Amino acid sequence: MNIVKALGAEIPALGFGVFRMSDAEVEAAVPAALEAGFRHFDTAQIYQNEAALGRVLRSARVRREDLFLTTKVWVDNYSKDKFSASVDQSLDKLGIDRVDLLLLHWPGDKVSIADQISLLNEAQEAGKTRFVGVSNQNIAQTMESIALSRAPIVTNQIEVHPYLDQSAVAAAAKAAGVAITAYYGMADGAMPRHPLLQKIGARHGKSAAQVALRWLVQQDYVALSKTAKPERVAENFAIFDFALTEEDMAAIGKLARPTGRLVSPPGLAPVWD
Repeated sequence: MNIVKALGAEIPALGFGVFRMSDAEVEAAVPAALEAGFRHFDTAQIYQNEAALGRVLRSARVRREDLFLTTKVWVDNYSKDKFSASVDQSLDKLGIDRVDLLLLHWPGDKVSIADQISLLNEAQEAGKTRFVGVSNQNIAQTMESIALSRAPIVTNQIEVHPYLDQSAVAAAAKAAGVAITAYYGMADGAMPRHPLLQKIGARHGKSAAQVALRWLVQQDYVALSKTAKPERVAENFAIFDFALTEEDMAAIGKLARPTGRLVSPPGLAPVWD
């Protein structure tokens, strides 16, 4: 497994995300993910499956220190009376004393970045997480978070796939030493069906989905994969035994389009770069 290093954190370059997965799907897919070699798992309070993920991981024969667990605090909990308690609830559901990475899920438009970062720092200083980060922030918000945070902001988790040019955000993050964690890498199912990725995959003996994930990790992003089908999990993990050529990378990058963004909920999303 490749590692992405960021300001003291060592994050497995490929994670298994459980967004939009029911408890039953988590309980079926995560054992297959562990068997395939996944050790980085990404969940969130709003996914409502932290408890299911925790049950599976506790029952697995994997040492806690070999796992990298991320969860995210939902925007409704960005207040003094809710933030810490919500993290305690997440830890209780996951069955652990602390997560490896705690993220602010969305910047929203109701609570200042300064107040959000203060709450995040308090959780880290209380020992509830090893590292802290943000998610879905634009460049200005990320820079503000870095400036305000007492602990290093190790990642910004954002939507990244070939249809969406995130080079400006990625360059700003890299200059600050911050890792980009990429979600929605399959563009909501479009990438596995894309003729270009299928063609490139055929040359490498890989699927289009594997090409999409490889395109992410080859840019030094942390890539979050996801499937609810246990039989597909091993395929998602098998992306470290080949490399895309410079021509492959460039051709895939040219798929970006102005309408490529798929996730931008009103009231939660910032003004994007």
